[in-house]
Amino acid sequence: MIHPTFEMMPAHAEPFEATAARLRACRLCRDAPLFGAPLPHEPRPVVQGSATARLLIASQAPGNRAHRSGIPFSDPSGRRLRAWLGLDEAAFYDSGRVAILPMGACFPGLDAKGGDRPPRRECAPTWRADLLAGLPRLDLILVIGQYAQAWHLGPRPGGLTETVARWRAILAASARPRVLPLPHPSWRNNGWLRTNPWFEAELLPVLRAEVAAAMAGAAE
Repeated sequence: MIHPTFEMMPAHAEPFEATAARLRACRLCRDAPLFGAPLPHEPRPVVQGSATARLLIASQAPGNRAHRSGIPFSDPSGRRLRAWLGLDEAAFYDSGRVAILPMGACFPGLDAKGGDRPPRRECAPTWRADLLAGLPRLDLILVIGQYAQAWHLGPRPGGLTETVARWRAILAASARPRVLPLPHPSWRNNGWLRTNPWFEAELLPVLRAEVAAAMAGAAE
């Protein structure tokens, strides 16, 4: 069974690097926004991947630090995420094994409270199918946060907590690549982690084992 996300992919995929190059030149949300006000700064799409990647990190959108550096998860959230996955920086940023595709490729700016805005709604419908088509060897997709979960898992009962709590059933589904839902590793979720201790006790050991298997497969 093919995962529903991949049913939308074009029959003849261009190489990931070619799609990523086109994406990096995109100014849709800045110059011709389809939803609301234009992006308030110069676009800087931040993605990572290659045709050999076995692990996909489907995230939300780059933060301000990633926007400035051009490196995904170059912030405290990235340190926590790498600890969750059991990967050091060298492995995490190895594009031959790990792809990183946020739902919105550019930093969306800050809201009135100083938090990141949601991913730009123009981005995923325009670019995601072509980017995924350039990742033919994926074994595992980690869907981080509600936006990635909605795209990759479709309609779900309940919110993020219920989705992540159903991780065993989601991981065991027959669809390929397999999918594992995660909360965002931001410090803003410290309260969520405290009130859901099963995440670190039960899910993280499985997550690390699955990531290690995917990384080993990419090295073959």
